[in-house]
Amino acid sequence: MNVLIISTTEKTGGGAIAARRLMEALNKNGVNARMLVRNKQTDSPYVVSCGNIIPKVLERMELIMKLRLPWSKTWPYDTAGFGLDIMDTPEYRNADVIHLHWINQGMLSLRQLERMVRDGKRIVWTLHDEWPFSGIKHYNGDIGSDTGIEKTVRFCRLDDRIRNLKRQIYASGNIHFVGCSRWITDLAGQAMPDQECTHVNNCIPHDIFHPMNQKEARRKLNLPPDKKIVLFCSQKVTDKRKGMAYLDEALQRLSGIHVVRLGGGGTYISDEKTMAMMYAAVDCFVTPSLQDNLPNTIAEAMSCGTPCVGFDTGGIPEMIHHRQDGYIARYCDSNDLAEGIRFVFSHPELRQAAASSALKDYSESSVAQEYIRIYEQ
Repeated sequence: MNVLIISTTEKTGGGAIAARRLMEALNKNGVNARMLVRNKQTDSPYVVSCGNIIPKVLERMELIMKLRLPWSKTWPYDTAGFGLDIMDTPEYRNADVIHLHWINQGMLSLRQLERMVRDGKRIVWTLHDEWPFSGIKHYNGDIGSDTGIEKTVRFCRLDDRIRNLKRQIYASGNIHFVGCSRWITDLAGQAMPDQECTHVNNCIPHDIFHPMNQKEARRKLNLPPDKKIVLFCSQKVTDKRKGMAYLDEALQRLSGIHVVRLGGGGTYISDEKTMAMMYAAVDCFVTPSLQDNLPNTIAEAMSCGTPCVGFDTGGIPEMIHHRQDGYIARYCDSNDLAEGIRFVFSHPELRQAAASSALKDYSESSVAQEYIRIYEQ
C-alpha cells in the first residue's frame, strides 16, 4: 500500500510533527509512506518538496483585501483560495491513499481538494484544528482572534461562503476524517453529521521520548540540581490561546522554583533527543492553553516520565488523568494552575504513572495499525 501524507511543512507546527511521526510509524509497519510538503526541512528521502510560497502570499493578500486586516493579524484565518497543484506529481499519481494533515497557508486550495475528491482516490484527513469543518477560522470562539473583524458583514459573508463550499466538496466525495482527540472528533461529528469521523491518537517515538536519569539530564543541560523545575514551551507565546498570562499569575504564587521557557521569547530546541532530555530533567510540564486539540508536548513530556498540568479544555483532559499522572486545573483559574504544580511537586510517584499512560496511549505500532485499518476500508 502506497500512502502519501500531505502537510504544509515537514516539522514546523504540531500538525506537521504529528504527520511526520505517523509517516515513520507507517513505514515501520509495512506501509510505503511518503510525505509531500511545501517546506522540506530535513534530508529525509521519504519527504518530497513541492511548489513555493507564492500561493501563501496570494492567499494572505486575499484576506487583507477582503477583511481589511494587516498582514500580522491574518494568521488565525485561511480561505484556501490559492494552493499548489500536486496532482501531477509522481507521488500523488502513485499513491493508493491520500492522507491530508495541516494543509493551510497556500498548500492546498479548495479547488484542488475538489479535484482530488472527484479523482476517486481514497482520502483520509486528520484534524489538527477546527478549520476543515468550519469557515475560515482555525479555532472557533473569541480567543486569540480579532472579534471586531469577526462581527462585520464582510467577515460573515466570507466565512459562510467558505463553509458552504467545503460542505459541497465533502458531499460530492468520500473523505474519512480522523480526530486526534475525542474532543475534536465530537465537534467534527456535530458539524459534519453525514461524514465519517474516527478518533485516533497521535503517536510518539518512544525510542526518543522515554524516561531518563533526572540528575544526569540536569547535569548535561546545566540546570540547577537541587531546585524544583517547571517547563513551558510554545511556538508562538504571543498567541492568546497559549494562556501565558495565566501561567505568569500562577508562577507568582510559587516560590523557590526554577522556570524554563522554550519557544518564542525564549530558548528554542530543535533536536528531539535534547528536547527529550529537557522533559526528563524537569519536575513538571505546564501547558496553560485555553484552546488545544491533542498537544504533542504533553504526550512527549509524559513519555519521558514528566507529569503535566493543564486546564480543563479541548483534548487536554483526555491526556492527563487528574491526580493519577498529572493535574487538570479549572479552566482559566491561575490559582488552581498553581495548586496543580504544587500537587505534582509533592507526588513523585506520578512520574512512573505518566510514563506508563503515554506508552499505552501513543504507541507507534498501535496508531499505525489503526490508520491501516482506516486506509483499507
